[in-house]
Amino acid sequence: MRGVIVFDMDGVLVDVRESYREAIQRTVEHFAGVRITREHIQDWKNRGGWNDDWKLSTAIIRDRGATVEYGDVVRYFQSIFHGDGTDGLILRETWIARDGLFDRLRDRFDLAVFTGREKWEAELTLARFAPELCFEPIVGSGEVSRHKPDPEGLNLIDRRMPDRPKWYVGDTVDDARCARAAGIPFVGIAAGKAPELVSLFESERAIAILEDINQLEAVLPA
Repeated sequence: MRGVIVFDMDGVLVDVRESYREAIQRTVEHFAGVRITREHIQDWKNRGGWNDDWKLSTAIIRDRGATVEYGDVVRYFQSIFHGDGTDGLILRETWIARDGLFDRLRDRFDLAVFTGREKWEAELTLARFAPELCFEPIVGSGEVSRHKPDPEGLNLIDRRMPDRPKWYVGDTVDDARCARAAGIPFVGIAAGKAPELVSLFESERAIAILEDINQLEAVLPA
C-alpha cells in the first residue's frame, strides 16, 4: 500500500526567509516603527500557537506598544507579500528540493500539502516551482475552521485517504503538535539544527529531525 507524505509548505518546500519572514519584519516596522530580528520571530514561533503570520505580526506590533487593527495588518502584509504581481516578496522564495528528489519520492508515495497559507497561494507557488508534481489534496487555511496546532487539516486528509500510512513534514512546533494530535508520525525540519527547535521536536516525539527535505528519503520506509 502506497504511503502518503503530507508536507507543510513554508520552510519545508520553499525557503521563506526573504518572503514571509521579511513580510513580518516590514509589517511590524510599518506599524510599530521598529525592525525586529528574524531570531525574534523564531522565538515567537517556538512558543506555539503562532502559525498564522498575520496574527503573529499583529501580536508583535501590539507587544511593542502600538495600537493596530488586525484587518489593517492583513492588508498591509498582503500588499507587500504579493505586490503588483511583479515585485512582491513572494517572488523571493526559492524551492528547497534538489533535482530528482520528488521524482524518486513519487515513485513510492503519494504527495499532499497541509499549509497555513491560503490554498490559492500554495497552488500559485507550486505551479511556479513544480508544475509537473501532483500534490493532492492541498489543504490551506481556508479549508479548515481551526488552524494548527489543531489537527483538523491532517484529519481531513486522513479521511480522504483512509487506511494508508502517512507522515507529516513540518518546521514548527505547531506542525509537530498537529501531527501528534492526529496520530500521524512527524518529521521535523530544523534548519541549522537550532537547539531549541530540535528540543521541541524531540519533546513532541518526532520520528526524525532533518536539516531539510533533501534528507527525507533516508528516514522513510523503502
